[in-house]
Amino acid sequence: CCTLREDLLVQVRELATEGKFDYLLIESTGISEPLPVATTFDFRDENGISLSDVAKLDTMVTVVDAANLIKNYSSIDFLKDRGESLEDDERTLVDLIVEQIEFANVILLNKIDLISSKELKTVKAIISGLNTEANVFECSHSHISLNEIVGTGLFDLEQAHTHPLWAKELYNFKDHIPETEEYGISNFVYLARDPFDPSKIYDFFNQEWPGVIRSKGFFWISSRPEFIGEVSQAGAFVRHQGIGRWWATVPRERWPEGPDFKGLMNKYWNKDFGDRRQEIVFIGLKSEMNEKKIREKLDACLIKNYLDNPTKYNKSLDPFPAWFQKVA
Repeated sequence: CCTLREDLLVQVRELATEGKFDYLLIESTGISEPLPVATTFDFRDENGISLSDVAKLDTMVTVVDAANLIKNYSSIDFLKDRGESLEDDERTLVDLIVEQIEFANVILLNKIDLISSKELKTVKAIISGLNTEANVFECSHSHISLNEIVGTGLFDLEQAHTHPLWAKELYNFKDHIPETEEYGISNFVYLARDPFDPSKIYDFFNQEWPGVIRSKGFFWISSRPEFIGEVSQAGAFVRHQGIGRWWATVPRERWPEGPDFKGLMNKYWNKDFGDRRQEIVFIGLKSEMNEKKIREKLDACLIKNYLDNPTKYNKSLDPFPAWFQKVA
């Protein structure tokens, strides 16, 4: 990505300076992540030079191989297993697929002539479960009108971070009206205040979740009450990691000032648990994802009487790997 950024900074500026071109179409490699490409246009180097001075990013287009999406989305392969990775690349194939679909303004469903109508319906459901904002076009041999991908003015870096359906549901689930029913997609947000039993939720994360296309959110476990856990699922992979501390564990004199933060605390604060909470969105195929069963399984992982003896539950058996390693 560093090399790509440097190349873009130099070459796009040179082409823009020549004044011969109205539009530049950049085709990145199949394993590149869209975000670094997009942020290159806002990046300023040590000399204060930015591509945004001479060019603007107009549209992010992702071409989806419809003939292989179903198989690839359920794959457990890492990119390095397929000989397509960068050095020390630990990304999975599903990670890459999700990033490229979620970040797109325009999605071309290519090779639809090679799949059945039933398979196409599933492919469209997967796309809709990941990105509801993109303009989606079905095609073969990537035949598409240039007007659909050039000069659209669709790209907005700030909005790009809120494109994914999981983001809409997780942060605005009370206001967001699902627009995916017609594609057979349903979603829900699991909310709870009590902590999870570490062993039970670890087991849940390692089970199959039938019909779930995408899931993401925050959680906390009794053995690590100070830390925020993040869970992210796509296809066959479920990842979890620590991403910071709950504000409840941070001294108040170190809290940010301002109405935005105060409003956030008012929204999430609980007299017993502070801002600690379970908040996970699940997006899946309406015909296969069983919301009731998922909720029941998650409820069974909660420690309902945690406040009776926090010290006892802080010592619960914890199978999760260390979240924050100290550097020697």
